[in-house]
Amino acid sequence: MNFTAEINVMPQKALLDPQGKTVQQGMHHLGLNDIHNVRIGKRITLELTATDESDARKQVEKACKELLVNQVMEYFDYTLHTS
Repeated sequence: MNFTAEINVMPQKALLDPQGKTVQQGMHHLGLNDIHNVRIGKRITLELTATDESDARKQVEKACKELLVNQVMEYFDYTLHTS
């Protein structure tokens, strides 16, 4: 079976996000003063082949935990779709 995984990687909530802070300051300079707590992350989309959904989830989680995400500083969530 073919699957598509859409992975969102974000900084841990307890950590500072300097890039998000810079963007928030830029928004305030534009007069967008009601926008708060901007966090910048990344979105990763990948396609994979697996025997079933459980196997696909195992592959995605392994890729995230061992390569794509620094779990000390980031967390992730994902959605999985058949393609």
